[in-house]
Amino acid sequence: MPKALFYDVFGTVMDWRTGVAREAERLLAPRGVKADWLKFADAWRDLYQPSMEEIRSGRRPFTKLDVLHREMLEKIRPQFGLQKVPDDVLAELNLAWHRLDAWPDVKQGFARLGAKFLMAPCSNGNIALMADLARRNGLRWDAILGSDIARDYKPKPGVYLAAADAFNLKPNECMMVAAHSRDLEAAAQQGLHTAHVTRVNEYGPNTGEDGPKTKVDYAAKTMIDLADKLGA
Repeated sequence: MPKALFYDVFGTVMDWRTGVAREAERLLAPRGVKADWLKFADAWRDLYQPSMEEIRSGRRPFTKLDVLHREMLEKIRPQFGLQKVPDDVLAELNLAWHRLDAWPDVKQGFARLGAKFLMAPCSNGNIALMADLARRNGLRWDAILGSDIARDYKPKPGVYLAAADAFNLKPNECMMVAAHSRDLEAAAQQGLHTAHVTRVNEYGPNTGEDGPKTKVDYAAKTMIDLADKLGA
């Protein structure tokens, strides 16, 4: 049984797609922008992996996700007719990622899991972003780990290893919890235990993984189900 649980956040803990769409509509619709707001969220998210790959590959020094998100937003401005939207509004829109809502099962599941395990995000999101999400959703972390600590992005090995080291734990004393098999496979390769939590509606109805695509230690339908499986 692990001593610490590390969480992927975007998609696993937080419903990023609905939250970004909601914030985009709130800020842009009053300024006359008309768009399919879910497609807007998808277009923004589509640049997520390519932006981080510039850093993972060594082509660019480490840059925190808030900055990358702002650069991604700049790239999709023409696609959605945002050329005349003022920079201060776009800066506020960039904070949409700080105002996401957790999936409905998270708060109850985390209350149980947090009573038994050390809890930390192991996310590509930066510390300020993770802190804002925790405060908005009433979640308690024992630490905020991930990209800002490792100065790199998942699924690079050092991100998982730095998280374990931060708690003075060995990798096999930690468990990565995610809705994405690629993340779990990378964590397992570094010796961490793994748990898959299903988020079938992450990218829209029935678009997410309906189960793990790689070998995992636990496969759960919700955070509450995971707490049941871990005896929390």
